Amino acid sequence: MRAPEANRSNALHAGAWWLWALGLATAASRTTNPLLLGLLVGVAGYVVAARRTAAPWARSYGAFVKLGLVVIGIRLLFSVFLGSPVPGTHTLFTLPELPMPDWARGVRIGGRVTAEQLVFALYDGAKLATLLICVGAANALANPARLLKSLPGALYEVGVAVVVAMTFAPNMVADVLRLRTARRLRGRPTSGIKAVLQIGLPVLEGALERSVAVAASMDARGYGRSAHVPPAVRHTTTVLTIGGLLGVCAGSYGLLAADGAGFGLPVLAVGLLAAMAGLRLGGRRSIRTRYRPDLWGTRAWLVAGSGAAVGGLMIWAGSHDPVALHPGVVPLVAPEFPLWPAASVLIGLLPAFVAPAHREPAADRAPAAAGTPAPTNSAKAPATEKETGQ
Repeated sequence: MRAPEANRSNALHAGAWWLWALGLATAASRTTNPLLLGLLVGVAGYVVAARRTAAPWARSYGAFVKLGLVVIGIRLLFSVFLGSPVPGTHTLFTLPELPMPDWARGVRIGGRVTAEQLVFALYDGAKLATLLICVGAANALANPARLLKSLPGALYEVGVAVVVAMTFAPNMVADVLRLRTARRLRGRPTSGIKAVLQIGLPVLEGALERSVAVAASMDARGYGRSAHVPPAVRHTTTVLTIGGLLGVCAGSYGLLAADGAGFGLPVLAVGLLAAMAGLRLGGRRSIRTRYRPDLWGTRAWLVAGSGAAVGGLMIWAGSHDPVALHPGVVPLVAPEFPLWPAASVLIGLLPAFVAPAHREPAADRAPAAAGTPAPTNSAKAPATEKETGQ
């Protein structure tokens, strides 16, 4: 199946990207093998590079990668200064140890730092970093506005708040870049405290104007209206939704825990069914309609199924060969590269070949192909002194 060029009619469902990313995250939660974790990050990065758009939210993947590196660094620092329960024999260095009172027995600050505890902290931090990067891949690929359209009617108000919060930072960053470009074209400084203050005022003013415009458009569309629902339906909706969400939480914990995969999957399935039934009943209060709703087609099933396959196969591999997925640190040994789990991770590359591709217009590619710089569109630069803070 050859991937077509993406357009408004065949755009992939945003929920498929999230299910794919959650499948990769589930696989990352089942292993501490740095080779497999690195392969998961590579798979997520390749799919993002192949299928992300030029939208503001598509630039968030790099921020999540940097956040993952920060998490690894913090985990290593905690291990160095606060110690680790992992015993070790290869001492790297010794820090001055702070004496602790009797009531804080078991807590250590400073002391001996071993290679085993650093390797254990590195594996643990890499696991959490991979989880964050998988979530970042979903943020970079899924359009938050289209995801809002697919939410059940009972979650529409919550979804609007989440989407507005997610799009605030990218829009603010775009405003800052636009204003810095305008000041640079006019020969004005773009660094320093004075320049930051002069840029910050129009950025905040633009954010306030967007907030007022969003509030006015929501009020004009009748946001917040609800239909009358019988009390019995409301009570049933509450029971199903709360019970289903508790089941989803318990099932998710079972899947992420080391010994809970046996009960986690059935509890998660029952919780999802109950929550979906409650949300469907709760949607009767919503009287809104959808314009051009996103369709869940064959490509969406393939993308979501590839993520589910990666997570399911990694859970299966963890129950049959846990040593390969969790390399030991006492004694300190090099991690091995298990072939079957690695092959299952490669299934996550399927979206890069079946999801609709977003291609650049020919006009944008022509200057680069000819070896000349792209023309600067100075008409988009702000033309007023007000916008640059002067």
